[in-house]
Amino acid sequence: MTLSLGFIGSGMMASALMDGLIAKKTVDSPSDIICSDRFEPSLEKARSKGIKATTNNAEVCTTAKSAIVLAVKPNIIPMVCKDVVAAYPSPNDGSPLIISIAAGVSLETLETNLPGFRVCRVMPNTPCLVGEATSGFALGSLAGNDSDRDIAMKIFGSVGLAREVKEILLNAVTGLSGSGPAYVFQFIEALADGGVRAGLPRDIAMAFAAQTVKGAAEMVLETGKHPGELKDGVTSPGGTTIAGVEALEAGGFRAATISAVTKATRRSMQLGGIPEEDIVHKYNL
Repeated sequence: MTLSLGFIGSGMMASALMDGLIAKKTVDSPSDIICSDRFEPSLEKARSKGIKATTNNAEVCTTAKSAIVLAVKPNIIPMVCKDVVAAYPSPNDGSPLIISIAAGVSLETLETNLPGFRVCRVMPNTPCLVGEATSGFALGSLAGNDSDRDIAMKIFGSVGLAREVKEILLNAVTGLSGSGPAYVFQFIEALADGGVRAGLPRDIAMAFAAQTVKGAAEMVLETGKHPGELKDGVTSPGGTTIAGVEALEAGGFRAATISAVTKATRRSMQLGGIPEEDIVHKYNL
């Protein structure tokens, strides 16, 4: 499938996605991508990579044939949806898939603002900026065919790991991978602090902490083994690692991490307007 893609909004996340699409050769040529923005330096940056760039959202809408990514702030979504509707007053199977990465904007809101369009809601995270994103996506009621699913997978798979989930689970995606980088940054900082406490220079401790997290994550992904099994492989009887694991458990490390994800998920539901009663009784959070 040859993709013809548009981006309304050319900020950091959109730019990272476009870079990934080009690097992974998901598009045949950078010119298969068109983006719009009001900020001229963003457009110049895109043009320098061979991407078509314009200040006119309508041009993006009429040029992109496969999908249009709405990469704007949530409060701007209704405005840009009007541009899409104006370009396709009678959407049909030949209309592009409309993908939103605006946090908290539901499929219902997208379908209300884009009547008759196939829509997709995506929750990527900030490691998208280094090509290591985790993106959960949900397809709207008019989407859901293999072609739409394939387009979403190709776009977001170009910058990391992409998986389809039910829309309600995007709140859990937010709590886990959307907010997760912050938890990991805290862990890396604490790990480095431990190294400094044990005598390592700060720069070496920080580099070793970050590389250790990166390496451990790659082992989980590459081997497919359960993290517990990999942990056991490092933890010899009476050794240094089990002493450290004991300290983490004594400090409530596992419980605190689970609580962080569930509380962030709960907050995502609150921001999305889910009634408190449903959060407590229906979703048990």
